[in-house]
Amino acid sequence: MDPEKALVVFQGTKIRKVWHNSEWFFAIADVVEALTNTPNASDYLKKIRKRDSELNKGWGQIVTPLKIETSGGTQTINCTNTKGAFRLIQSIPSPKAEPFKLWLAQVGYERVEEIQNPELAQERMKQIYEQKGYSKEWIEKRLRGIAIRQELTDEWKQRGVGEGKEFAILTNEISFATFGKTIEEYKKFKSLGKQNLRDHMNDLELIFNMLGEKVTTEITRAKSLEQLDGCKKAAIEGGEVAGNARKEAEQKIGKTIVSNENYLSAPEKEKRKQLSKP
Repeated sequence: MDPEKALVVFQGTKIRKVWHNSEWFFAIADVVEALTNTPNASDYLKKIRKRDSELNKGWGQIVTPLKIETSGGTQTINCTNTKGAFRLIQSIPSPKAEPFKLWLAQVGYERVEEIQNPELAQERMKQIYEQKGYSKEWIEKRLRGIAIRQELTDEWKQRGVGEGKEFAILTNEISFATFGKTIEEYKKFKSLGKQNLRDHMNDLELIFNMLGEKVTTEITRAKSLEQLDGCKKAAIEGGEVAGNARKEAEQKIGKTIVSNENYLSAPEKEKRKQLSKP
C-alpha cells in the first residue's frame, strides 16, 4: 500500500492503518494516543488491560499484528479493526470517545464508497494534495504515477515477489537505473527524512519515474518473469530504458533532470509560479 493511504488524522493525531481482510485495521497505539494524548501508549494499554479483565481476556481476538507500509518503512504493528477499536474505546475514559466513534464510522464508510466507485478515491487524493499546496498539473502526474505503481506492484505480487523488502529491492533497481541513485540516496540528495520521495519530485522526475516503472511492468509480462530474481532483471532493464531517455533529454535541455530540490520550505505550486516568471 502507498504510504499516503496508510495514514489518517483524527484531531491532529496521525493514525496508521492498513486494509486487511476487506476492512481497515488501525494501529492500537495510535488509537490510544488519539484518545488520551498519552506519551506512552504501551504503559497505558497495560494499565487498562489490568483494570478491565474482560478486555484482557479477549485481547487475542481484538489484536492482529500486521505489516504497515508508511513513509518510515514497513513495520509490524498491533492493529485492530473497527469493531475492536469500539471495544477498546469502552475501556478508555475520554471526552474524545464519541467524536472518535463517528470518525471511525466515516473512515470505514469512505473506503466502501471508494471500492464501489474508485473515482472517489482519486478525487479525495486530489483534494489532499491541493490542500498541501500542489498545482493541478503536478497532481495529475502524481496520480497517474500512483496508478502505474499499483499496476507494477500487482504484477509483482502475482509473480511471487514478497511485499516489503523484496518490493524495496526492485524499486531500488528501477530508481538506480533511471536516476543513478537508490531511493535512500535520492532522499538524502533532496534532504528528506521520512517524507515520501515522489511527493518531492518535479514534473520531469515524475515522468521518468513513471516511464521506468511502466516499462518494467511490460517487460515482466512480455518475458513472463517470476520471483525476485526474474523480476529484478526486468526492473534493471525497465530502469535503463528510462535512464537512457533521461540522459538524452538532459543533453537536449542542457541541464540535469535529477534535482536536489524539495517542497519542504515552499509548496510545489509556489515554486512552479517562481519558475514561470520571466
